[in-house]
Amino acid sequence: MSELRVVATIPAKSGSEDDVRSALTTLAEASRSEVGCVSYELFESAAAPGTFVTIETWRGQEELDAHMQSPHLQAALAAAGPLLDGAPAIHPLKGA
Repeated sequence: MSELRVVATIPAKSGSEDDVRSALTTLAEASRSEVGCVSYELFESAAAPGTFVTIETWRGQEELDAHMQSPHLQAALAAAGPLLDGAPAIHPLKGA
């Protein structure tokens, strides 16, 4: 089975960037310890400050599915959800 790559963009409401950054930093750190996580990187867009981007690599769909149900992901969504300027956009990637 080939690795899965996922990119997510998360837009913070103006003024809530620090709180969203904190929640996402905690999420990234916990996610890196998950079984099946190859890499989990967190960035903030230089072109659109306040828009956070995760670039993730998972060993397979089963591990990604487990991540989506993990307590630390649910906690991050609960903490950051009201502070977002729209829903996160999650992009599973496939080769072109």
